[in-house]
Amino acid sequence: MYISVIGGSNCDDKIAETAYRVGKLIAERGAILVCGGLSGVMDAAARGVKDGGGISVGILPDKTRERASKYLTIALPTGIGYARNALVTQAGDVVIAIGGQYGTLSEIGFALNVGKSVVGLHTWELKKPGQLLKTVIKAQTPEEAVDKAFELAKEE
Repeated sequence: MYISVIGGSNCDDKIAETAYRVGKLIAERGAILVCGGLSGVMDAAARGVKDGGGISVGILPDKTRERASKYLTIALPTGIGYARNALVTQAGDVVIAIGGQYGTLSEIGFALNVGKSVVGLHTWELKKPGQLLKTVIKAQTPEEAVDKAFELAKEE
């Protein structure tokens, strides 16, 4: 199973710890982490995977591996900038969004547009005028997020 973890390249310590724990749980349960491969949430999740003895794949926006997280197992340079966000979300069987800014929002949109389930921890809630959409499945803890991701991936 492949789980895409998305989130900002800048984050506070609380979000970084959440991402680390998610990455470690993914590894301990035998799944492969896919992420954007840079700093922040991506780096913390990859570090968690490494500490959990798992495999992580970073799909990088750059033509080189210079800015890649040192914790990645595999770093894939693309040279396509933010367009790589579509690849990150498509590569996973399910997506976990942690924190994030507009890049994360775009990834949530890409994932939902192709029918991927998105589990969210401290991330975006989507609304249309006058109504909250139930598109991002909320989780309160890293454990709950990973449990939901595994359940959803089995359903798809």
